[in-house]
Amino acid sequence: MEAAEKKRILIIEDEVHIADGIKLNLNLQGYETRVSADGIDGLGQWRSWNPDLIILDIMLPMIDGFSILKTIRNEDEKIPVLILSARGDTKDKVKGLRYGVDDYLSKPFDLEEFLLRVEGLLRKKAWYDHEKKESKAKLFNGNWYEFGGNRIDFITYKAHCRAGDIVLTEQEIVLLKLFIANAGKPLSREMLLNSGWGYSKDTTTRTVDNFIVRFRKYFEKNPKNPVYFLSRRSVGYVFDPENSL
Repeated sequence: MEAAEKKRILIIEDEVHIADGIKLNLNLQGYETRVSADGIDGLGQWRSWNPDLIILDIMLPMIDGFSILKTIRNEDEKIPVLILSARGDTKDKVKGLRYGVDDYLSKPFDLEEFLLRVEGLLRKKAWYDHEKKESKAKLFNGNWYEFGGNRIDFITYKAHCRAGDIVLTEQEIVLLKLFIANAGKPLSREMLLNSGWGYSKDTTTRTVDNFIVRFRKYFEKNPKNPVYFLSRRSVGYVFDPENSL
């Protein structure tokens, strides 16, 4: 398996010998792995590393596994999580399912069964990612578009976004369509001006900047730290809806 194709698996486990054994066997299968020994570090690794699968113990220092699972599910409903725990009571399994775990395996476990479950969860994620990319391509049909929990209606000029329900101006609609049609491609201020306004005497490159400020206020969770409407030094701006996937 080529490095670029390796699936990332985060192991949140405080028992060193178990974590090392899991890591070794997953590495031998061609996966890229990281180990976190407590709940706080585990959540940090999940947010910063963007793994494809999480192997999660329940009894952990700092933050327990169920609390980690609840936090993850509040932000990401789709990342597969496999609980691997010595607590095999039915009530614990039910609690895990209620909180959104994908699979639950009790310790001690059979290695072959564990690896097959990991493979199955990653396969399901790959199917979901493929379907989501295909559906994403259909989102912009000329009438509406969705990204990152935002929805824009190009017929009514209304948007349901992080700022609430708003009515967009005609010029905002024009620029949004330009960004969407060129998603992932850096666009210069001059190109945006030429396409959006035709370089009238009343427009300057600062006009584009002002619209970007508005879009960030409308659609970004944190306008001061944008993930969708990004600046490109000495170039202009790029719209990156992939950050919502």
